[in-house]
Amino acid sequence: MKELIKTFKQNGVIPVIKLENPDNAIQLTRSLLKGGITCLEITFRSAAAEESIRRICKEVTETIVGAGTVLTIEQAEQALQAGAKFLVTPGFHPKIVDFAQSKDIPIFPGVNTPTSIEAALEKGLKILKFFPAEQSGGCKTLKAFGGPYQSLKFIPTGGIKPSNLNDYLSLPNVLACGGSWLVDPKLIEAKKFEEIERLATEAVDIMLDFKLSRIGINTISEKEAINNANEIYKMFKFPLKIEESSILNGEEFEWIKNPSSGKHGHICIATKNIEGAIAYLERKGISTKEETREEKNGELTAIYLDIELGGFVFCLVEKK
Repeated sequence: MKELIKTFKQNGVIPVIKLENPDNAIQLTRSLLKGGITCLEITFRSAAAEESIRRICKEVTETIVGAGTVLTIEQAEQALQAGAKFLVTPGFHPKIVDFAQSKDIPIFPGVNTPTSIEAALEKGLKILKFFPAEQSGGCKTLKAFGGPYQSLKFIPTGGIKPSNLNDYLSLPNVLACGGSWLVDPKLIEAKKFEEIERLATEAVDIMLDFKLSRIGINTISEKEAINNANEIYKMFKFPLKIEESSILNGEEFEWIKNPSSGKHGHICIATKNIEGAIAYLERKGISTKEETREEKNGELTAIYLDIELGGFVFCLVEKK
C-alpha cells in the first residue's frame, strides 16, 4: 500500500478509463506513459474491462493498473484475476470492501457524506474516493471534511478538469484526482493517441506547476553580500533581511555569505508536488541528492538536484 500511495501522489492524476475495445489498451497506456502518467484505472463500464486490464498488466509492466466502477464481487474477482493492483467503487459497498480486505487488495470506495465516511472508517480505511466531486460540493466539502476527519485522504473524481485540478490538489487531504477528461472514449475510438499524450503532459505540467522561487548568489564575504543587497534595495525596494548565512532581498534574491554549493550559487524551483517532480525528472535522467533532503512532519519540503548549469545548482522546494 505504501508504494501505491507514493505512486498516486507522484502522478497527481489517475486517468479513469472506459475501454470498449481491448485492442486499444496498450497504445492508450503507452501514450499516457509518454505524457508522464504511470497509474490508471480501467472501469467496469464495458465488457472489455477485464481483458484490457490483463493485456496492460502483461505488456506494460511499468504501469500500475486498478479496476474502477466495481459493482459486484464477481467483477472484483475478474479484476484481480486480470492483474488489477487496486479496486475502486462508486459508493460504499461493505461486501466488496470485505472481499478486497480478505484478499489484501487496496480498495477505495466512493463517499460523499459523513455517514458513508464513517462506515468506511469502521472498516479501517484511510483513503477514500470522493464521488461525484463537483456535484457533491467540490473543494468546499473536502475542506469541511478536513476538520472532523483529519486522518483521511481523498481521491476526488467527477467534474475534475484542467481549470480546477490544482484547486483540489492544493488541499492537504487530497492525495490525487481521478480524471476522465484525459481519456475521452471518442479520442480512444478515433485512435487519437497523440492528443491523449498531449492531455497527459498538460495534466502533469499543471500538477507540478514549476515556478522560479529564489536565486541564491555566492559572494566572497559578508561585506559584499550586504553591499549587493543594499544595491538591490536602492533599485527595486526589495526589503533586506539578515540571516545567519545570507542576506535576503525579499524572497527573490539571496546573497550567500559563505558559499557551500554551486560555483556561482543555487536556483530554487518551487513545485506543488516535490515527490511528483522527482519522479518526473528521474524519467528525464536527472537524479536528486538524498543527503540534501529536508522534511517537515514527515513530508519532503526541499531537495537538491544532481546537476549544475552555468555555475548554479538547483533545488526543488515546496510551493507554499
